[in-house]
Amino acid sequence: MIGALLLPELRELIRARDFEGLRRFLRELPVPDLAEVLGDLEPSDTAVLLRMLPPDQAAEAFECLSHSDQERLLQALGDAEVAAILNEIADDDRTALLEELPAKLTQRLLTLLSPENRKVALALLGYPKGSVGRRMSPDYVAINEQWTVADVLSHLRQTEQRQNPIALNQLYVVDSSGLLKDWVRLHSVVISPPTTPVVELLEGTNLALKATADQETAVTEFRKYGVTVLPVVDSRGILLGVVTVDDVLALAEKETTEDIQKLGGLDALDGPYLDVGMASMVRKRAGWLSVLFLGEMLTATAMGHFSGEIEKAVVLSIFLPLIISSGGNSGSQATSLIIRSLAVGDVTLRDWWRVLRRELAVGTILGGVLAVLGFGRILLWQWAGMYDYGPHHALIALTVGGSLVGVVLFGSLTGAMLPFLLRSVKMDPAVASAPLVATLVDVSGLVIYFTIAYWVLHGTLL
Repeated sequence: MIGALLLPELRELIRARDFEGLRRFLRELPVPDLAEVLGDLEPSDTAVLLRMLPPDQAAEAFECLSHSDQERLLQALGDAEVAAILNEIADDDRTALLEELPAKLTQRLLTLLSPENRKVALALLGYPKGSVGRRMSPDYVAINEQWTVADVLSHLRQTEQRQNPIALNQLYVVDSSGLLKDWVRLHSVVISPPTTPVVELLEGTNLALKATADQETAVTEFRKYGVTVLPVVDSRGILLGVVTVDDVLALAEKETTEDIQKLGGLDALDGPYLDVGMASMVRKRAGWLSVLFLGEMLTATAMGHFSGEIEKAVVLSIFLPLIISSGGNSGSQATSLIIRSLAVGDVTLRDWWRVLRRELAVGTILGGVLAVLGFGRILLWQWAGMYDYGPHHALIALTVGGSLVGVVLFGSLTGAMLPFLLRSVKMDPAVASAPLVATLVDVSGLVIYFTIAYWVLHGTLL
C-alpha cells in the first residue's frame, strides 16, 4: 500500500534521470516497501534501480519479490548484476527461486554463482522437489557436546566473522561425527560461567525434521511445537541445516492457495493469476470442467430415465433445482470442513468412522430442517392461492420434504467421506472439490427424488 503511494514520485525521478535523488529516495525506504515499489515497476526500470543499490540491500529487496517478478528481473539484468544478487541472497531463498525457473535459465544462473554457493545450491537442489531439504539453510551454529561455555563463545566470535547465521538464538549440540544430540539457548550460554560444560545447558528436546520429509510435514511440526526454527537431519541423524518459520509461513500460504484453487475445481496455478499465460490458464481449468461436464451428462441420463414420471407429474420438475442444489450445498460444506481438518491435523484417517457417525446425525438434522421449510412452503403457497399444486399438494409436499432429508444426508456423507478415500490412496484431498461433490450429488439427488416420488405418489399422480 505504501509502495503504491510512493510510485508516482519514483517514476518522476526516473523520467528526470535524477540519479542522486533516486539514491536518497531508495536509501530511506524500508526493504519491504522497496520490494513493493520494485514489483510495481517495469523490469527495465527495476533493473536500473537495483544497480544503484548496495549488493546486500539489492539482495534483500530481491528476496521479497514474487518468483514471477524475480524471473522477469533476471531477464532484464546483466550477468554481473545477476551474479551479485544471487551470491548475496540466502541459500534457501536462492533454491526456492531456482527450482521455479525453466531448466535452461537455472543452468545459466548456476554458472554465475561462486564455487562455494554453487556447491550449496546443487546440494539443496539434489533433494526431491517439495522436500524439507530444498528449504533448509546451512547457516546455523553447531557446537560440540564436549565444549565449555568459554569454547562456545570463542566459536561464536569466529563464526560471526565468517558468516551471518540465521539461527543464532539456538545452538545445536553435536558429537564428533556431526550427530545431532540436543540444543542450547544462546541466553543460557551468555549468563553461565565460562567453565560450565555444554551438557549442563541442554534443553532436553531433540526435535528435528528429516531432509527427505515433505514440506507439509514442516508446516505441521512448526504449528505443533510453536518454534521459530527447526534443525534438519539426514537418515542417520547427522545435522544438515535448519528451516526457519518465515520459510514455513511461505509454504503454508502456498499450500493454502493451492487447496483453495483445487476446491474451486481447477488444477493449482503455477503463479499469480495475472502472471499465468492464457494457454496455461485454459489448460488448468479445461480438464476439471470437462470431467464435471461428463459427470453432469449422467444427470441428463437420469432425467431421461425418469421422463415418464415427469410427464405424468410435471409439477415435480418445479422442485428439481431445489432438491439438487440443497444436496450440493450440504456436500460442499462437508467436504470443505473435512479437507481443512485433515490439512491441519484436526482429524486423521483413523477418525473416518467418527466423522461418518457425526455427519450421519448432522446430515439428518439439516435435511429435516430443510424438509420442514420445504413442506411448509408448499402448503403455505397452496393455502394462500399463490400457486395451485393440485388436489394432491400434501403428498407433493411430503415427497419434497422426504427427498430433502435423503439428498442432504447423502450429500453430507459423500462430501465427508470422499476426502478420506482420496487421502487413503495417497491423493490430495483438495481434489475432492466442491464442484466434484456437487456433480456426484446431482445424479444421486435425481434418483433419490424420483424414487421417493414414486413411493409417495404411486396410485395418485404416478
